[in-house]
Amino acid sequence: MSNTYKEIDEKNWKRALHCQIFRNSIEPAFCVTFELDITNFLKKTKEKKLSFTMSLIYVVSKCANTIEEFRYRFVDEKIVLFNRIDTAFTYLNKETELFKVVNVEERYIGGICN
Repeated sequence: MSNTYKEIDEKNWKRALHCQIFRNSIEPAFCVTFELDITNFLKKTKEKKLSFTMSLIYVVSKCANTIEEFRYRFVDEKIVLFNRIDTAFTYLNKETELFKVVNVEERYIGGICN
């Protein structure tokens, strides 16, 4: 399954004005911070002997994909809405003590918690 998108008609788009804030950014991004009780989530990952970090990445990615506004991107200077977003995270190599960015397609990360 390929990651497809549809082009947005900017003239009739309700978020066009907000989009102008990010249009000229080198790498447009934003951050969301919130408190969350993960007691039950942590219990389930331990019961299933799953990696907490990988499980959290999976859940956050799945949740982000349900929010349309998180799937907008610029492609060839046009605004597009992807059918899904993929994820990236940093990984610490314990031997080299260097971080690297790991890009994972949503379809691959889905197998972690099934």
